[in-house]
Amino acid sequence: MDVTVRHNPSFAVARCALGANEAVKVEAGAMMATSTGVTLDAKMEGGLLKSLKRATLGGESLFITTFTAPADGGWIDVAANLPGDIAVTGVTAEQSMFIQRGSWLCNSDGVSLETKWGGMPNLFGGEGGFVVRASGHGTTVLGCYGALDTISLQPGETFVLDTGHMVAYAEGVQMQLRRAGNSLGGALKSSEGLVFEFTGPGWVMTQSRNPKGLVGWLTANLPGQRD
Repeated sequence: MDVTVRHNPSFAVARCALGANEAVKVEAGAMMATSTGVTLDAKMEGGLLKSLKRATLGGESLFITTFTAPADGGWIDVAANLPGDIAVTGVTAEQSMFIQRGSWLCNSDGVSLETKWGGMPNLFGGEGGFVVRASGHGTTVLGCYGALDTISLQPGETFVLDTGHMVAYAEGVQMQLRRAGNSLGGALKSSEGLVFEFTGPGWVMTQSRNPKGLVGWLTANLPGQRD
């Protein structure tokens, strides 16, 4: 699978070019367009229990759609629900990754997805406690809200990230949750709450906008929400 991204950074679309009879697994609702002859099959990947776990705990859809190219090849365009960048990355047998809820768009057939307990930092950080682990070997396409940055961390190097701005991180990166300020009062006064502190070696992908901030703004400004 060869992926080309266009319309970055604000309204990115990823075109996945497929060889003869090659397949790509796509998040339900992420497909924008396909070439003629591409077929689709939506099913609960890994069975009912694994699919329910991924949907209810990992924040992804119950069904995963597999698009398969015809004998002469084809393509499929995928896009995220929110405006922003798309990242094309990969996993290998030596390097898996963890993906936040809602950021996975698609992957090549050699990548396996599984919902994993992300630890107490994710639970109290507002991410639900669970993340999607991508492993195997192949290409993974991720979407984000706003602009995407990748922070590379050396062994022992740390940085702090607001919990709503995390997209994905390499397996092996250490993560802990703490208050944004030195005291609870300082965090409340600054309107900042809890943050993730990541420690290398490894990488962390971030997004410049917070989806929860958008939800909060819409909720406050939609008709009928204000007295």
